Amino acid sequence: MDVDCFKPKVFVVRLEGDNPKLSTALKLVRLGYATRISPHDIPKNSIVLNPLSTKVLTPQDRGLICRYGLVVIDTSWNTGIELIKKVGDSVKAQHRVLPALKAGNPINYGVLTKLSSVEAVAAALYITGLRNYALELLNKFKWGPTFINLNLEYLERYSQARNEDEVLKIQEEILNKHLRVE
Repeated sequence: MDVDCFKPKVFVVRLEGDNPKLSTALKLVRLGYATRISPHDIPKNSIVLNPLSTKVLTPQDRGLICRYGLVVIDTSWNTGIELIKKVGDSVKAQHRVLPALKAGNPINYGVLTKLSSVEAVAAALYITGLRNYALELLNKFKWGPTFINLNLEYLERYSQARNEDEVLKIQEEILNKHLRVE
């Protein structure tokens, strides 16, 4: 683990699709927590949060995040999936999907896997052991602590997983529990 890595670089690839005034990623850029880049500027070995990836994020991804950065693709859940696919197909980076978590934002509150950009970044940071930075980012949003409250148990468990299989096993428990509740 990179002990000196407390605040890794966060990059935002902003795609069209939703209201820029409501974009949590652009707020991170405005506050100086992230840098906006174009898809072709994504650092080669960075971790790209991609909901279409087949490889799940694990605590072992911390080294890549600390060394090369964390990239969030910011677009609308309703219209941006095709754009994400195009970016994913064209970028040589380490694409990862987040394990299942519930949204705490007011637009998709309680919906599994439909996180805002800041929730996705914070979840990735938390899972990879960068909890303090994750909390710092979330605290810039009124509802940020809600995300942690909804997901604390699972974020902790994911962050202690030793490999991808363990992360997937924890995720399966969450999905089964969620399906029983509905």
